[in-house]
Amino acid sequence: MAKFLQFIDDADDAVTFPASSLQSMACAADSVLKLRFHPSAKGTAHLTDLVTLTITADTERSVMSRIADSISFSEENVLVVADDVRGIYLDVDITACDITLEA
Repeated sequence: MAKFLQFIDDADDAVTFPASSLQSMACAADSVLKLRFHPSAKGTAHLTDLVTLTITADTERSVMSRIADSISFSEENVLVVADDVRGIYLDVDITACDITLEA
């Protein structure tokens, strides 16, 4: 069954991506992890949707591994990676998220 990754930022913006649309996870700074997804809008093939996770400094490897392991092994179909409104995070080292569609 397909897996989905869900993100809700503190502005109550929300997005759920198919896990298969995840293109990359990259550490952009000590406490910033950027997840890029295939664009959700048609006609934007050259752009990507971006979710920026704020994480504990120097934990990017373990956070990326936790996301990958959850996609591969979780029995849940919808994985809440970050929910700033309810304070729920897939990993204890994720502290916030920001959503930018077609970035």
